[in-house]
Amino acid sequence: MNDDKGPQPDTPNLMEMAGNFARIAAQSQQIVSDFVARQQSAGNIPEQDPLNVGEAFNALTQRMLADPAKLVQAQMALWQDHMKLWQHTAARMMGTEPPEPIINPGADDRRFRDTAWSENHYFDFIKQSYLLTAGWLQSTVNAAEGLDPKTAAKVDFYTRQFIDAAAPTNFALTNPVVLQETIATKGDNLLNGLKNMLNDLERGEGKLDIRMTDEEAFEVGGNIAVCPGKVVFQNELMQLIQYAPETKTVYRRPLMIVPPWINKFYILDLKPENSFVAWAVAQGYTVFMVSWINPDARLADKSFEDYMQEGILGGLDAVEAATGVAEINLIGYCLGGTLLASTLAHLKAKGDKRIKSATFLAALVDFADPGELGVFIDEEQLDALDNMMDEQGFLEGRHMAQTFNMLRANDLIWSFVINNYLMGKDPFPFDLLYWNGDSTRMPAAMHRFYLRNMYQENLLAQPGGITLADTPIDLRAIDTPIYILAARDDHIAPWESVFKATGLYSGETRFVLGASGHIAGVVNPPAKGKYSYWTAPVEKGETAVAWLDRADEKPGSWWTDWHSWQAKRAGKKVPARVPGNGDLDCIEDAPGSYVLAKA
Repeated sequence: MNDDKGPQPDTPNLMEMAGNFARIAAQSQQIVSDFVARQQSAGNIPEQDPLNVGEAFNALTQRMLADPAKLVQAQMALWQDHMKLWQHTAARMMGTEPPEPIINPGADDRRFRDTAWSENHYFDFIKQSYLLTAGWLQSTVNAAEGLDPKTAAKVDFYTRQFIDAAAPTNFALTNPVVLQETIATKGDNLLNGLKNMLNDLERGEGKLDIRMTDEEAFEVGGNIAVCPGKVVFQNELMQLIQYAPETKTVYRRPLMIVPPWINKFYILDLKPENSFVAWAVAQGYTVFMVSWINPDARLADKSFEDYMQEGILGGLDAVEAATGVAEINLIGYCLGGTLLASTLAHLKAKGDKRIKSATFLAALVDFADPGELGVFIDEEQLDALDNMMDEQGFLEGRHMAQTFNMLRANDLIWSFVINNYLMGKDPFPFDLLYWNGDSTRMPAAMHRFYLRNMYQENLLAQPGGITLADTPIDLRAIDTPIYILAARDDHIAPWESVFKATGLYSGETRFVLGASGHIAGVVNPPAKGKYSYWTAPVEKGETAVAWLDRADEKPGSWWTDWHSWQAKRAGKKVPARVPGNGDLDCIEDAPGSYVLAKA
């Protein structure tokens, strides 16, 4: 008989294992008791349904119970699938040649990569049983009729959160890799994992703040964010960095980058080999970078309008003073792009023509369909956020980080639960995850305006829907040359929604779709030869899907395509500019002090 159990670890000494687990239980009890005592002393009390999920699932339950026959049919289908699975597993246990699996993980599902999940009939059964039940639950929930679109989206999203959390990979007794590690380490992995988890809870003041990387391995300005430059201007909201040239001549028109203030600017300057800043400098651009402050309660009243006035407009004046050139090209990334579009419309209304081209990287300006982030936008949740921000004057950085992590829970939550808590290991050093964990706060006034006017009401896409500095703005009036980059797998700014901007602006617009997601789709240096991008002229009234059907896919990085486009709008070559040689003195070395402030 073919046992088909796959590779097995050495048989442990049972008495030794029992002693180890008794030791682990005693130490665990003491560790947990100490933690609970500290949390009670600190007064950390969990919030009650802050995301208003219960009401959505109550609505789902009512709809499902209204059609019991449909629910019974769904349960019968699940029962039949599990009967097939039992037959499949029995065939394997009897040593007969088994049929094809009843269900397989998706091609991009990395949770079940270990060979034991397919070679061992016990774990193969657990895997397939989970996949069948997960698919049944998701399809049953999605088949419920009569829910309004927002409630249906919320139910779908949180059902997937539950399904991901319940995966057998997340539990020691149903994960073969964890079981083997437990036997090999005599259970020390679980004890180390408990210590890791409680340390994360301690750091999060009672809320789980999962450590994703070795934070001691990186230093901003030491081994990341190291492109040479100087801070040449600063105000309450931002520092402006001018980077040192690498070429003898540069394009006449300077290039100013406006990053999002949801995260820090150095995503565009992680390491020299993947730094967009360093690459742009090497192409002959005089690059300026806005480095936003990490605000505290003192800046609670700073508004979206202040970010325009003190950020982009203040930066434009500073760049002109530093270079003597008033004509400037800009790049806006994510929220920085939303601000850039708003500023362009404001300047158009004022007759200000200083911005000669604008590049938008994964930036939404039409929020009619913001993707899964829309799940977090309803009146109840916004009221809860308002109350939270009113108490502190800002939104905690980790609140935003947790929201974004939930969009990719298996990659950004559960993989670390397994590595840190079940395997008892420390996370690997990874510059991108260090940046991801270096979160920033949101001023209350600005964030309230942004969520309600953009995400909830979609007023930016409406002519005159938003007024900045006493001036109603209209994106349709913008006739500046525009380059738009979207990322095909972007969970934060869905590419189809980014594409809608092509129907808003009235001037020349180039749309490019990059492979991968919100970060890797943007930070894709040409030297790596990774991914690809799609290009095609946009026809009036065309949908995103129709555009993609006829677009040409090109290998490599979109950076080279952008450079070809931008160089034509950058002016003639002039002698390179050194920071401090203009009308602005150098304040300090890049990356400056604002970026060093922790949330």
